[in-house]
Amino acid sequence: MPRTALPETESLLRRTLGDWRIALVAWRLLVLQNADPAVAAGAAQFSTYRAHPWRRMEHTMESGDRLFFSDPEGLRREIARLERTHRRIQGTDDQGRSFTAQDPAVQTWVLVTLYESMTAMRELSGDPMSASELDRLYAEFRAVCAEFAVPDELFPATAADVPGYVERTIRERLEYSEAVHDLLFQMLRQAPAPHRLGRLRPAWPLLRRVVARFVTALTLADLPPAFRERFDLRRTRSAAGLSWALHRGMRQLMTRLPDRLRYRVPLTGIPATRPSAAPPSDGTTDGAGATGRLPRPRHHRGKDTRRARVEAFFRQVLDQTGDGYVNAADLQAMAHNVCWQLDLDEQREAEVYAGFATWWEHIRTTMDTDGDDRVSLAEFTAATLAGIDRDPDYLHRGLHTALRALFRAADTDHSGHLGPDEYRVVFGSSRVHPAELNHGFRQLDADGDGRITEDEFVCAFTEYFTARTDTTAGTHLLGRP
Repeated sequence: MPRTALPETESLLRRTLGDWRIALVAWRLLVLQNADPAVAAGAAQFSTYRAHPWRRMEHTMESGDRLFFSDPEGLRREIARLERTHRRIQGTDDQGRSFTAQDPAVQTWVLVTLYESMTAMRELSGDPMSASELDRLYAEFRAVCAEFAVPDELFPATAADVPGYVERTIRERLEYSEAVHDLLFQMLRQAPAPHRLGRLRPAWPLLRRVVARFVTALTLADLPPAFRERFDLRRTRSAAGLSWALHRGMRQLMTRLPDRLRYRVPLTGIPATRPSAAPPSDGTTDGAGATGRLPRPRHHRGKDTRRARVEAFFRQVLDQTGDGYVNAADLQAMAHNVCWQLDLDEQREAEVYAGFATWWEHIRTTMDTDGDDRVSLAEFTAATLAGIDRDPDYLHRGLHTALRALFRAADTDHSGHLGPDEYRVVFGSSRVHPAELNHGFRQLDADGDGRITEDEFVCAFTEYFTARTDTTAGTHLLGRP
């Protein structure tokens, strides 16, 4: 397909993809994509969707916005970033089959399912696109896809060919993977509270059961008939009724709203790059101040608290994939998240990955006692405590290398210091109270000048692991102990 101009601001593609109703078919899209064996294997071995589902979805949505709502420079920058990420996602699945995220057939499926989801959104709402609208949407969509290094012949030639391609792929290639089962029946029932839930967080254990049942029913009702037939997934009458009422009701509501409320992304597009130190959206104020009440600190009365801190670090920071172990994929996921948050260029991204790879090699060689290329909580805790007791340079040979790479990446203005916003970008997560982050920053900023040096940063982590009581500033790195 010859390259055509990228979609204009008011394109049908942007209006369709930017409509808030696209969220109704988002879970359906994830199920279809993860039914591809290579996508499922990559998710199982490299994805953080189990431990950090909301962060993973935010990254996916932001990546889509960069691809379809940016200017040409922003689009190509995001494609280059995705290609660098995908080069690292490869291996062998649990059936001994090799996989790579750079497989053109896999990339084609992932892209086409996005187009198919846009058309499904309209069909399910009772307002299917006309043949001319489908042709226009597909042409605009393919103009973006042409920027990827994927052979044109792998894509359906026309909009009319897409349904046949989807059905053939479902019947010939897709599998009911563990990732698909998790998405449909398990993940939301175990997911941590979204960090934007605010005062409703205590009610999340109850809310998530309701949300999980709702999303499962809607997704099963909305999946293509060929998919349900192949994998024997039942569409109940109640689920079909829910789908009918929700999609058509949202259509009636959203089409009456002004554009500023109807579209989740302004049709004028988004910036090609994000600010390096965006204002926090979690209720904190600029600098180190915060709204809300600090959680009450726990007092340990002189007890050696290193073990508790080391275990907390394993669970909150290291175990990115949420399987109870740390391996190379977890450290790679940490590097990926840092690079994503900071929107780094290729050179600085490579430095971060190299630093975390060095850290993993130190973990593997000093902690993997059974040689299975993964480290359990017990192995990590025992080896860390023993290592720092017998060797003053123990942390220097692994952790410090990653920390210095992390600091230099987070120092987005190249000032040689981290300000509070730079600190929050790296350490903020749904598992750490935002006020606690500010408290941790103030503890590290010993002279009160509103910034942290590289040596202070490294020293804080050293204190986090080595201090025997919680009175040392570094022990507050993840908030009050």
